[in-house]
Amino acid sequence: MSEHRLRVENIKVKFGGTVALDGVDFWVKPGEIVALIGENGAGKSTLMKALSGAILPNEGNMYLDGKAFAPKNPEEARHSGIAMIYQELSLPPALTVQDNIFLGMEISKGWLLDRGSMRAAAQNALKELGRELDLDLPVRNLSISDRQVVEIARARAVGCKVLILDEPTSSITQQDVQRLFTLMRSLKEQGHSIIYISHFLEEIEEIADRFVVLRDGKTVGSGKTGEVSREEIVALMVGRTLSDLYPRSTRDFKEPLLEVSSLAGENKLQSATLQVRRGEVLGIFGLVGSGRTDLIRTLFGLDRVKSGEITVGSYSGLATPAQRWSQGIGMVSEDRKAEGLATARTVAENLVLSYPQSCERLGVFSPTKMSATTADWISKLSIKCRTPEQKIGDLSGGNQQKIALARLLHHDVDLLLLDEPTRGIDVGSKKQIYERIDSLACSGKAVVIVSSYLPELLGTCDRIAVMNRGRLSQAKNIKDLTEHSIMMEAIS
Repeated sequence: MSEHRLRVENIKVKFGGTVALDGVDFWVKPGEIVALIGENGAGKSTLMKALSGAILPNEGNMYLDGKAFAPKNPEEARHSGIAMIYQELSLPPALTVQDNIFLGMEISKGWLLDRGSMRAAAQNALKELGRELDLDLPVRNLSISDRQVVEIARARAVGCKVLILDEPTSSITQQDVQRLFTLMRSLKEQGHSIIYISHFLEEIEEIADRFVVLRDGKTVGSGKTGEVSREEIVALMVGRTLSDLYPRSTRDFKEPLLEVSSLAGENKLQSATLQVRRGEVLGIFGLVGSGRTDLIRTLFGLDRVKSGEITVGSYSGLATPAQRWSQGIGMVSEDRKAEGLATARTVAENLVLSYPQSCERLGVFSPTKMSATTADWISKLSIKCRTPEQKIGDLSGGNQQKIALARLLHHDVDLLLLDEPTRGIDVGSKKQIYERIDSLACSGKAVVIVSSYLPELLGTCDRIAVMNRGRLSQAKNIKDLTEHSIMMEAIS
C-alpha cells in the first residue's frame, strides 16, 4: 500500500503554445489536508482539472493508492474517488437535496429508480457529515454553506477518497467557515485526503497540515504550515517580497459626488443615508444577508427603489443601469459569473462592452482597435491570458475579476461601485487592485467598496459604514474603528 493517497509526478499541460503546467510534483497522504497556493494563473486550476479528469496531461504520471491513474473524464475520476467542488457551486437549484446528491449516479432496480436506497444513502452521507437537511427541499432554498454540504455529501455517496475544495470560503460567513473547517477535520479523521485551494493565508494556517506553492506552472515550494511565515509564503507565490499591501497616498476630498437619503429598496434594503466625496474611498461592511449587496444594486439601478433619494453629481432621481453608465457610474458585481461577465464572449468584448464607441474609427466599429485597447489594459493590470480574443470563461477567476474592473477603468467612470472586488484574487493581484483604487481616489474619482474582509476595508478606505438588517449606519473615519468595533456593530 502506497503511503500517498494521490501523487502526481512531472505533470505537464500545454494549450497550444502556452505551457500551463511545467513539471509539477504534488502529493497528499490519507488523513491529510494539503493547501495548494498560488497567484491567479499559476496553474492551480489546470492541475485540479487534470486530477478530476477534465483535461488530459501532455506528460507525466498520476497515481491513486499506488496505482496508475489517468481519468479520461470527470465521471471516471469521480468513480475512482476524486471529487472536485468548485468555487462556483454546480448544483441544479430546482432539484431537491436528495436528487442533487445522486445526480448522474442514481441507484436503480431494473428500469426504475430505487428512491428508497438513495434516500437511505443520502441520509447516511449527511449523518456522517454531522448535518441534517431536508432531503425534499429544493437546493435553491439552501444557504451557500448548506449547498457546500450537499456537494460534499454527493462526494461521500460515491465513495470519495480525495476531496478537492476550490476557494470554498469566498462567499460564506465566518461562522460558516468554522462549520466547514469542523467538517473538514471530521473527514480528515476518517482518513479522507483533502486538497484545499485558498488565497486566505490565515485560513490555510488554521486548517492545513502542509502547503504547496505553484508559480508560473511550476512547483516552487512546500512545507508544514506554522513552520513558514506568511511573508515567506507570499514571496514564493509572487517571486519577490511583498510589503505595504495597502498603499495609501494623501487624498484630497472634494465636493460630494454621491448623496443618498433614506433609501429603501425592494428586497433587504430598509434604510440608507450616505455621502461619498470625490477623492474618497468609502467602505461598506455587513454580514451575508445584511443587505449590503442590495444597497449597491439599488444605487446602480438594478433593484427597484421603494423610497428615498439618490443624487449623482447634477443628476437626481431614479435611473436604469444604462443611465447610470452615462452618468459616470460603473459597478463590479459580486457574482461575476451570472452578472458581471458575458462568459461566452472574448476578453476584448467583455472589456469594451459598456463603451463600444471607444473602438470606433470614423464612426465604424474597429475590431483591431478593440484588440489593441484590450492589450493595453491586459498589460496595465498584469492580466494572464493568451490573447484578447480568448474566451473570458477560460480565464482564472482572479483574471476574470481584473477584466470586470478594467471595464470600469476603460469607461473612465467617476464613481466605482465595487462589490467584493478582490474575491478569489491572489495576494499579488490584490496589491495591484489596491494600488489602482488609491490612484483613482487621488485623481478625484470616488470609490465605494463592499467587502466582507475587514483588513481590506481598514487598509483601503477612508470611512466605513456598517449594514445591519438592511439598515446602514453612519460612516465613521477608519481612525475611530477597529475590526472588533465594526464586527460588534454588524451583529448587534
